[in-house]
This record gives sequence, structure tokens and C-alpha cells, in this order.
Amino acid sequence: MIATAIAGIASQLNQSLRRTFRVGEDLVVVSNLSEHDGNLVAQVSNKLVLFLVNIEKDSMPYRPSALSHTAVGRAGVQQAPVHLNLMLMFAATFSGANYPEALKFISHTIGFFQSRPVFDHQNTPDLDARISKLMLDIENLAISDLSNLWGILGGKYMPSVLYRMRVIAIDAAQLSGQAPHVSQSQAGVSA
Repeated sequence: MIATAIAGIASQLNQSLRRTFRVGEDLVVVSNLSEHDGNLVAQVSNKLVLFLVNIEKDSMPYRPSALSHTAVGRAGVQQAPVHLNLMLMFAATFSGANYPEALKFISHTIGFFQSRPVFDHQNTPDLDARISKLMLDIENLAISDLSNLWGILGGKYMPSVLYRMRVIAIDAAQLSGQAPHVSQSQAGVSA
């Protein structure tokens, strides 16, 4: 589900960048920035790289387990889905004389998500059926936090913008038990 959501966002941004800059190739790549040895991944040069920075459990209030009727007098119990926020980084990997292109790509990305902060089945028909909607909000980082983040990523700072993508629901849809089914007529009877 996480990979599907990120790929869907990358696809939508790619379409917008290709239209704006009139190119046929993909300009957004879902990838790490660097290999395990610290070298830049080859296919990310002169691209806008989208990668996952963090996964957070959404702090929405507790949702009770769902009940589904399975057998006479019994109901299946399912755990509530896990709702997640994904921290997504968009980094422009242009250097040298191409550095102004990095700034154009980052500006376009910010404008794209400002004009379209919500992705649902109405405006994104190819959105995975298991996802009802995705909402993107720009995330502010203090310079010290940004420095720490780029240190963790093992790279030198590149023009980038961080977004919080809300809410991804992970639901295995597995029964975790059974509970007796209580009907209204049984609930009204007192002993």
C-alpha cells in the first residue's frame, strides 16, 4: 500500500512536469539518493527524486475493532486499520550549470501540491481502490532538523521540499477472534 501510494503521487507529478517542460521522459524517480557505498544512484542524476523519509502512526483517536457477522450468534472481530502518515522528500539532483533546473523543479512541485493537495478517485481515477484519498501538506523543518535529516540520509543538501502525506490505512482484513452477537431483543431482557 505504501509503495502504491508513493508511485501514484510520483505518476501524477510526472505528468504535470512533462506537460510543463514539454519532455517525454519521466522527470520524477522514486529511489534512494545514494547507494550503500555513499555514491549517488546512477538513474537519479538530473531528476526530481521522491523518497520516503519516515512513517508515522496517525494520532487520530482510537477506533474500535470492526465486527462482521460470521455465524449464527457469533460475530467476527477485526482490528481497526492502522492509519499512517508518510514523510516524503522531493529532492532535485541537478548540479553545476544545471542548478537553476533544480530550483524550477522544486518550485513546480510546490505549486503542483498547492493547487492539488488532495488526491482521490474523482481527480485521480487510477488511484488504487484500497486508498480512499491522499492529502499532502508541506512540512516545515528548522535548519538544525534539516541538517540532521540530510546527515542521516548520508548526503549533502540538495534543493528539496518535505511533505507529510496523510492518511494511508493499512488493513490486513484478518479476523482476530469471535464475539457473541447480541441482538436488541437480548439486550433489553433483564435477569
